[in-house]
Amino acid sequence: MNLRDYVRDIPDYPKEGIVFFDIAPILSTPEAFRYAIDSLAEKFKDSGATKIVAAEARGFIFGAPLAYKMGIGFVPVRKPGKLPYKNRCVTYDLEYGTDTLCIHEDAIEPGEKILVIDDLLATGGTAEGMLKLVKDAGGDIVGCGFVIQLGFLDGDRILEEAGQEHSFLIEIN
Repeated sequence: MNLRDYVRDIPDYPKEGIVFFDIAPILSTPEAFRYAIDSLAEKFKDSGATKIVAAEARGFIFGAPLAYKMGIGFVPVRKPGKLPYKNRCVTYDLEYGTDTLCIHEDAIEPGEKILVIDDLLATGGTAEGMLKLVKDAGGDIVGCGFVIQLGFLDGDRILEEAGQEHSFLIEIN
């Protein structure tokens, strides 16, 4: 299955000059959604991961069912003020601004094997933020997976500099 056929390009969103790659067609097509989750599970089946870390909101869409399929835990990464317990936070750069992510301070035990999952790797800012949160908590990152990688934005450079293996299902150049 070619998942790229299920990604809608929306020009000038969220601002002029940006093309938004909409995953809604993947999600609304059961075969495409199942294929995406099954493909990620296959790629990471031997990773030894004990938990998946994924950022809201679109990362949750892939991270939670993947954690279920792999039989491992799920750690939600949220925006400030969304988690009810004590949390640790990190601020990072996006392709068009900055953002902050937080996790519960007890979500990851030192030495736990963590798989970082998101829908899209663009400039790598969100991925870098999640890597920092996991490392600060003492987690051992065993892989990073994305449905889409925007190769023209070189976000994989941040992962390579951090020494992190990564995998994706669709590359858009």
